[in-house]
Amino acid sequence: QVQLVESGGGLVEAGGSLRLSCAASGSISRIDTMGWYRQAPGKQRELVALITNGGSTNYADSVKGRFTISRDNAKNTVYLLMNSLKPEDTAVYYCHIGRVWAGTYYWGQGTQVTVSS
Repeated sequence: QVQLVESGGGLVEAGGSLRLSCAASGSISRIDTMGWYRQAPGKQRELVALITNGGSTNYADSVKGRFTISRDNAKNTVYLLMNSLKPEDTAVYYCHIGRVWAGTYYWGQGTQVTVSS
């Protein structure tokens, strides 16, 4: 059983910073992709940032230059450093990991990020 435990969400003023963490545990090996998605009320879930096991990254245009994704393969953990936060960044943020070779994908339970203006 694979579990993803997220932490680091909360309430912050516009311009502030938060760092999200997501640790994967359980029967898991060789994670290919790790990423963060978000879903705001009334909107579809969207990709925020993705990082491969080789370190390649991909960001949504709306967060480029403000957010940084990183991972610690030894700890099966992915991080999202969010700087210069804006009210439109308010959403539930979900961790996602993919084991493409096995065809298995997992979601975290979500963590709320609220940015006040």
